[in-house]
Amino acid sequence: MTEHDKLTEEKIFESATEVFLDKGMDGARMQDIANHAGINKALLHYYYRTKDRLFDMVFEKIAGLMFKKFAPVFDETLTLDDKIRFFFREHITFLQKNPRLPLFILNELNRNPARMRRLLENIPVKTLWEKLEDQHPEEIKAMNLTREKIPQLMTTIASMSVFPFAARSVIGAIMEKAGYDFDRYIEERKDYAAEFVIAALKNPKDNPTI
Repeated sequence: MTEHDKLTEEKIFESATEVFLDKGMDGARMQDIANHAGINKALLHYYYRTKDRLFDMVFEKIAGLMFKKFAPVFDETLTLDDKIRFFFREHITFLQKNPRLPLFILNELNRNPARMRRLLENIPVKTLWEKLEDQHPEEIKAMNLTREKIPQLMTTIASMSVFPFAARSVIGAIMEKAGYDFDRYIEERKDYAAEFVIAALKNPKDNPTI
């Protein structure tokens, strides 16, 4: 592959990412992507063949970037509390830089759940939890965490950072009327959400469902 080919592929990929995030899989057209990249549609098909293939590549790249940021969660030198704080700080920061991503993923989950399950099937959730169990057996025991409760905990944690972005148009309007700044709220949420979850986990008798 020549340097020109490589640059063209990268340009198309960046344009496809923008168009898919803006219009979703169904709304995006190959012509839209070609126009955004400043090329003709024939050249777009030459490099990426089909919209399905291009969409899969874009989604896998986005997912890979997101999960790569969370690798330090499995650093043995961090306490479980610090890992929770790290997750919220990194996840919310990532969403600040990619605010269209939550709605994009939710829309695609509803539109084509089979495709999304296929793209996400390589995420070893069970293995990741086993690693945390090995690293923090006493903390997990003290918090009364069991494997049966993990789905509830995972979705609760994820929703606490994702929901403000997925519902930004509504939340932002309400905050504006009440005199609150949305960007400041998001910055404060990095610490608030983490400490809220940690406090709940450390009081299992008061929170038996966690």
